[in-house]
Amino acid sequence: MRLNYVETGPADAPVVLLGSSLGADQRMWTPQVDVLAKRFRVVAFDHRGHGGSEVPDGPYTIDDLGGDVVELLDTLGVEQASYVGISLGGAVGLWLAQNAPDRFHRFALLCPPSNPAENAQMWSERAAQVRAEGTQAITDATLGRWFLPEFKDTEPVRRMLLDCPAEGYAACCEALSTTNLLPGLSTITAPVLLITTESDTSVPPETVVPLATQIPGAHLEIIENAAHLVTYSHPEAINPLLLAHLG
Repeated sequence: MRLNYVETGPADAPVVLLGSSLGADQRMWTPQVDVLAKRFRVVAFDHRGHGGSEVPDGPYTIDDLGGDVVELLDTLGVEQASYVGISLGGAVGLWLAQNAPDRFHRFALLCPPSNPAENAQMWSERAAQVRAEGTQAITDATLGRWFLPEFKDTEPVRRMLLDCPAEGYAACCEALSTTNLLPGLSTITAPVLLITTESDTSVPPETVVPLATQIPGAHLEIIENAAHLVTYSHPEAINPLLLAHLG
């Protein structure tokens, strides 16, 4: 699977991969890239079915999405990297931490769904809706979950959602509908930073906070007055945490 990616920063610096939210692409990391690129070789990629990546027919699985990232490391000629992921990208990060521990130094996982399969019917229904009506059918509702009402600069994110291929979005919904990463949390050995927000209705904080005790040595941060896509709405809070954790 060929994943689209954009590299920024010194070619000889430690590598950091950035994995995006469902429906978004590498452009969502604009508030982070320039800051991280002062220290790291930043590789912001699009999941399969998103952005400029290939769009195979679904359904996909979390093994597919995680395996794509390992193949991306091979393509880049990178033995080990650090990984930052939000939402769907956070779930992929949990999979990588359990299934490819030798390829990653550390993880920063923001609002990661650890057991989306418990809402399998919702994901299947959303997949069917997007295949029938396109991503415009879910864009307004998604923005309402991703941002608090007082955050107004949502137009770039709206464009990303509308640009997302319907089949890619739907097939990633199907991947989430069969994903439960809870059983392997205790096997994770890499340092993990977990970030959740007070007002996240997509991945509620009560589903993220317990992960800090289930992942050995994990560190938890809770961001106040923020919703799901906190990297985009609150970079002033997120960027220092990422820099401190990535080292």
